[in-house]
Amino acid sequence: MTALTLYDDRAPFGLRATLHDRDAIADALEPAGVVLERWEAGVTLSAKPADTDILAAYAADVDRLKARGGYQSCDVIRLTPDHPQRTEMRAKFLSEHIHDDDEVRFFVEGSGLFYIRSGDSVLALECTAGDLILLPAGTRHWFDTGEYPRFTAIRLFTTPEGWVARFTGDEIARAIPLYEGAR
Repeated sequence: MTALTLYDDRAPFGLRATLHDRDAIADALEPAGVVLERWEAGVTLSAKPADTDILAAYAADVDRLKARGGYQSCDVIRLTPDHPQRTEMRAKFLSEHIHDDDEVRFFVEGSGLFYIRSGDSVLALECTAGDLILLPAGTRHWFDTGEYPRFTAIRLFTTPEGWVARFTGDEIARAIPLYEGAR
């Protein structure tokens, strides 16, 4: 279930609220320019689907989104609890960063947690299967897969170079609770 938890962005990083209502979540994300949509993620994937199979299953959705946002390419990211590099992959995403391009993900399986800095808050958005999230270029954020990740997402890009992370050096990601919901 998609959820949004709001924290103060200054010590002691107090918990403000947790929202489960989709309209309330969308309203809370709007000032940050973040778009959250609910799409149908109804394709049953095999235990180890090829990226090409995932992209083919959602080709109509991907094409529609490419046309809407001007995205030129896409790929699939998939992490499972038995992935041999799950710890390294988790660590890679856990520091606050920005991109010169939008960050667009459509979750087709599982879940993950985006942390978004906006105003004086950190918005911790748990995305689940069927969620499409669009973070505008320049949005300060980080992403947690959980200790035992389980998600498959289609990522879209305007240019691969624009998606390279530029780390802010801020240590805030160490102060907000980690995501453990992926079990």
